[in-house]
Amino acid sequence: MTQHEAAADPSEPADSREADRLREMLRTPAYRRALVFSGLIGIPVSLAAFWFLVGLHQLEHLLWQEVPSALGHADPAWWWPLPLLALAGIMVGLVARHLPGAGGHLPVAGLHAGGTPPVTLPGVLLAAAASLPFGAVLGPEAPLIALGGGLALLLKDLARGPASAQSTALLGAAGAAAAIAAIFGSPVIAGVLLIEVAGIGGPQLFAVILPALLSSGVGALVFTGFGRWTGLDTGSLGLKIPGPRPGLDAGDVLWAVPLAVAVAVLVRLALLGGRKAAGLTAARPRAATVLCAAAAGGCAALYALLTDRSPEEVASSGQATLAALAADPHAWPIGALVAVLLLKSAAYALCLGSLRGGPVFPALFLGGAAGLLASPLPGLGVVPGLAAGLAAAAAGILRLPVSSVLLVVLLLGGSETIPVVILAVVTSFVTTELLPAGPSAP
Repeated sequence: MTQHEAAADPSEPADSREADRLREMLRTPAYRRALVFSGLIGIPVSLAAFWFLVGLHQLEHLLWQEVPSALGHADPAWWWPLPLLALAGIMVGLVARHLPGAGGHLPVAGLHAGGTPPVTLPGVLLAAAASLPFGAVLGPEAPLIALGGGLALLLKDLARGPASAQSTALLGAAGAAAAIAAIFGSPVIAGVLLIEVAGIGGPQLFAVILPALLSSGVGALVFTGFGRWTGLDTGSLGLKIPGPRPGLDAGDVLWAVPLAVAVAVLVRLALLGGRKAAGLTAARPRAATVLCAAAAGGCAALYALLTDRSPEEVASSGQATLAALAADPHAWPIGALVAVLLLKSAAYALCLGSLRGGPVFPALFLGGAAGLLASPLPGLGVVPGLAAGLAAAAAGILRLPVSSVLLVVLLLGGSETIPVVILAVVTSFVTTELLPAGPSAP
């Protein structure tokens, strides 16, 4: 308890006491130094995130476009994911066995904001590079968050920055926020996401969120400007929906509820499958990791055989495929949508419990595909269906309602679908909480 708190008048309004504590915190030299350091951290973290994403994108392009083209295939052959994902399983198993931190936590455990020990960073980055470009049905957000938090703590140690528990937590959160802003395209998402992940309020909220916002804002400026200067593609998440945006009607709102329930159940089933896969890899790390990764490749190969489409639509994060889905939804026949939902869900579950990456991007693709599949229903349009599916998937995987609404609204780039997005997020969140939790991840 601080001296100010000890002397506080119990009859003083709580809001006034909270404001006094905030002012006292802002007057503390150590906090102001941490705030300045957080702003500076945003620069190297955003540059590291930029080059890490560029490297992943270039390697993925090499493995899925250039090499198949050199072998005489316009698209990767149906069997192409099998050796790639089996190799990914071998490499991740080696990293998990021999490097500190086991290559980072399994993606089925969700997102962990900040505080990554710097000694574990090489393993985290190597495991992500061995997973994501080779076709793992995972996104880059978890290793990026680990990169941001770990690099912030490393820079603090190199600069002999403040070493208290509070400063370590603040700087880890600031580094994580800069990385989140890079991949999700907005420092606002980074701030809101950390608010909900931390589950805090009052002066503690401001203590964490001010450095996080400052770092993510500076990082977003550097990341965006550096990308335009180099002309290199990082593969950041973004959707471009063609044509005018129609207004919502009663059918859009009514269909959003059962669609959100269905997507929430689909995401929960994938998570339960991921936990079972994680149990296998915990018991037999090397063999089970290779087996699960190769089985995910088998899902992609089966999809290509059944639909005569590219196996990459099942393999990989779904980030680029989601953008193509939104840009030209009529290019996807119903059979292909059903096949991609079933087989990508299975591959997603296998990768959640075996390889390394983040859980968000594939879930967003599954939600978008489900929304598009439901769009021919009477009274439901393509854009509202897509919005409801994305929102339900975001809430189901993140379990952070405000962050989910903000993420989907910014993705869609318009305010017309906000009522449907909110309704789908709330419905999915409630459904997720009411569904049986199942076994916890090891």
